[in-house]
Amino acid sequence: MKTSKRKPNGVPKLKAFDAQAFLDSAGVDRKVKHFKKAESVFSQGSAAESVMYIQEGAVKLTALSASGKEAIIAVLGPGDFFGEGCMAGQPVRVGNATAIVASTVLMIEKNEMVQVLHEQHGLSDLFINFVLTRNIRIEEDLIDQLFNSTEKRLARTLLLLARYGKQEQPQRLLPKVSQETLAEMIGTTRTRVNLFMNKFKKLGFIKYNGGIEVNTSLLSVVLRD
Repeated sequence: MKTSKRKPNGVPKLKAFDAQAFLDSAGVDRKVKHFKKAESVFSQGSAAESVMYIQEGAVKLTALSASGKEAIIAVLGPGDFFGEGCMAGQPVRVGNATAIVASTVLMIEKNEMVQVLHEQHGLSDLFINFVLTRNIRIEEDLIDQLFNSTEKRLARTLLLLARYGKQEQPQRLLPKVSQETLAEMIGTTRTRVNLFMNKFKKLGFIKYNGGIEVNTSLLSVVLRD
């Protein structure tokens, strides 16, 4: 899907591919599943046979070590794919996926997804861009853990959860994420998270209103030297 609109430098601007509209209309063999809050979407070691696409809600991806320690890899929202490891020959899931809130997820069989990606370049471009972007995000997360303060890591995580920088308007109201989950994501304690959440609230960077509402001014914390 393209448009003739051009950027200031004269380069044609691509219109964002509407994956949801495509998946709803292209006859893709899929199942729609509804998950309750804290319900498992898939577990570590289960067969990897399908790719998932989040329609509504939020899903966290985690991995469990041999000693039983859990690490949060990512928190995903509407418009995100996950479980794509099966496309690269991954026979079983290497992590867990759990609904953070009530969520609606499209389950697309691996073989069907392969065929659709070959036939539909718009979806293929979107899917590749998502995978590459998430790989970059993982690298940035590692650098963040190594070099940035707890305050900056928390601010960056909140902005990412609010989908700051996405082509569409950021969702200012985050799905309900506990301070314990935020602490696990940035590698600190709940006490430290609570300290900085209160600071961000006092400065007007965030609001609590049944969820966490993020103001884009929170970016100033991330950019601060």
